[in-house]
Amino acid sequence: MNVRLCYHDKCFDGASSAAVFLRFYRERIDSDAKFLFTGLVHRASQLFSEDMFDGDENAIVDFKYSSSHRLTWWFDHHQSAFLSPEDAEHFRQDRSGKKFYDPTYKSCTKFLATIAETKFGFDARPLAELIHWGDVIDGAQYRSPEDAVSLSEPATQLALVIEAAPDPGLVARLIPFLAERSLEEIVRLPFIERHLGPLLDRHRRSIDILKQRTDAARGVIFFDVSDLDLEGYNKFVPYYLFPDCLYSVGVSASSARAKVSVGTNPWKEAKKPRNLAEICERYGGGGHARVAAISFNAGELDRARQAAREITELLRS
Repeated sequence: MNVRLCYHDKCFDGASSAAVFLRFYRERIDSDAKFLFTGLVHRASQLFSEDMFDGDENAIVDFKYSSSHRLTWWFDHHQSAFLSPEDAEHFRQDRSGKKFYDPTYKSCTKFLATIAETKFGFDARPLAELIHWGDVIDGAQYRSPEDAVSLSEPATQLALVIEAAPDPGLVARLIPFLAERSLEEIVRLPFIERHLGPLLDRHRRSIDILKQRTDAARGVIFFDVSDLDLEGYNKFVPYYLFPDCLYSVGVSASSARAKVSVGTNPWKEAKKPRNLAEICERYGGGGHARVAAISFNAGELDRARQAAREITELLRS
């Protein structure tokens, strides 16, 4: 049995969800299954093609829904989980018992583990550490901005490597280790360790760069680092630098896309918080109510900057 497992790439929750699914599937469905991994990223062009689902079974975790008849498993927790009303209706009509959605969960890792336990009898206890950190990192449940930015824990160091390492095959290689080993063991793996030192140095430099580049006004942080290699910056640094601000809007770019990231300060409460997913959906993006993003094609940096300026002004108003 070949299982094609598609997951949110460059994302700790995406990698962790894939690891939980891998272990669950081998323990409760087919112990001899061979897994094939595909990382998915949000982009302006088509997200799915039919030939992507080439396994005997095909799964998506922590990413948008596909109405392909070849998709057999799906788990997600994003508010913007459906590309169209037709996809949402297709999901509602599904009777396979293998597709699950709940946007109230802070992480797909915990959501998937809960479903696997309650509906399929999976024992998730050996993965308790991974599930805990998946929820902390994706749900921004750190005790303070300092905890989020210090990167002193194996989990946060691993998240840095997953999000920012230049090796495109790293996450696919990492997933089987996440399913079996402790996070402390994993950060010492040679193919992780060789990226960690340089990325920690870059992280420290990025704090100074964001301090210089940021315009903080009327409770909203704005910065543009699209001319620098900083797409995988730590999203909590803006709140560490400007703790009194409620929202942040950032522009970044890579060879594959231009990106606008919009977030809410996890350590500051708003009386009437804006739904950032709904705002980003106007530009073809999405995410969660408190954190969302928009992806543009690589040649559309001007459009990304314009969208970021409009969103910044909207939040400041």
